Amino acid sequence: MSRNVLAALLGTMVLFSACTKKGSGTAGAAATGAFDWKRENGKSLTVFMVQHSTAEAIRARIPEFEALTGIKVNLQITPETNYFDQVSNALSSRSGTPDIFMSGIYQLWEYSTAGNVETLDSYIANASLTGSDWDFADFVPSNISALRWDGVAGHAAGEGNLLGLPLCSEIYNVGYNKRAFAKAGITKFPETFEELLAACDKLKEWNGPGSYPLAIRGLRDWGTIHPAYLSAYAMYGAKDFAIENGKLISKVNSPESIAMNKFWVDLVKRGGSPQWSNASWSQGQTDLGAGKAAMQWDASNNSIQVNLQNMAEGGNIAFAHSPTLKAGDKVLSNSWIWSIAMNASSKNKNAAWLFLQFVTNKETLKSASVKGSSVDPVRTSVWNDDGFKAKMATQEGYIDAFNVTSPNTTILFTPQPAFFETTTDWAATLQDMVAGKVTVEQGLNDLKTRMDKAVQ
Repeated sequence: MSRNVLAALLGTMVLFSACTKKGSGTAGAAATGAFDWKRENGKSLTVFMVQHSTAEAIRARIPEFEALTGIKVNLQITPETNYFDQVSNALSSRSGTPDIFMSGIYQLWEYSTAGNVETLDSYIANASLTGSDWDFADFVPSNISALRWDGVAGHAAGEGNLLGLPLCSEIYNVGYNKRAFAKAGITKFPETFEELLAACDKLKEWNGPGSYPLAIRGLRDWGTIHPAYLSAYAMYGAKDFAIENGKLISKVNSPESIAMNKFWVDLVKRGGSPQWSNASWSQGQTDLGAGKAAMQWDASNNSIQVNLQNMAEGGNIAFAHSPTLKAGDKVLSNSWIWSIAMNASSKNKNAAWLFLQFVTNKETLKSASVKGSSVDPVRTSVWNDDGFKAKMATQEGYIDAFNVTSPNTTILFTPQPAFFETTTDWAATLQDMVAGKVTVEQGLNDLKTRMDKAVQ
């Protein structure tokens, strides 16, 4: 089933469900006695994960988990291109397979509305199932908050049931080429959006024909909206949806949104790739590392995951927090969280919880970040680890940019089950506005009409 079809079905379902359908939770609530890793000895689990550095770090520790618990794990890792359709089809079958699955937060809104996610609070609270050294309080609070939702379309994340546990997260900062800045006579990174536009003007073809100032996403896909674009959108004070008179209403044609989109269209034209409408984050990474793009405004942790330092311009790359609308404004950032969740139809819930607990413990997540390339960490203890600090010291400006941005990082989208339909339409409208097919005002007015229809 495609994402858009699933979203449409769930949009209908939400009219009949005022809150997230909870998994039974009875297995966790019923467990008694002392905590024992061997309590589910002999059970088997099927785990779906996306192809990712975190998944590889977990794969490396599965033999240790199997020896510790006596539980056999069948791990299936799938490229992201096909992964979410695989999970959606499996969950909708209600067969109980997989027992556990890796997910993004936006997908969890859909899956939980359909009743396919086992909520985790009862497991965490049960000392018979949760070891005293797991330390739930060590998780970065904003990552846990992002994974809570009460299931009501239009209600913000942060309240309600815990739908999963975080594995790694990303925020949106800027990677930039110091050599390019020096060549263009730019002495400091732009502090405001106007300064960013001025820098783009100076960086045109900075490294010869075909080079350009700023890599930002442009594909006709929901992924174009959620990183830098939505972060800037929020810094203009714009909202995607609001509840008015009991109805969820699109706000994409508000004065704040119109002003932001005029800036963004100008930014793409003055700074974006000549092939902007086909630009992905991975292409931006390649262009930054190869000396084609002078900057990339996206998930800067991807630079570590793809080892940008080994590319041609790797030694010249530094990081900075995003510019803001006005000097002194708070730096806002949307967030993406790779999480791990339990299938509400699993027939092995206690065993599944032991697996969730093991792969999110301090040692597993520290190993994933220090020995592997799973960043940004979701545990405070990993951020404070000397090994992690030493590793990140080679990424100039990275931790400083993170520290400025993270206090105001959150899920900036309004949770609603037509998420993929509306954001993909939004990206298509953005392309049309940049191409001059519609004015910003007309494009956003038409988009609002379609968004309102989708969520009703």
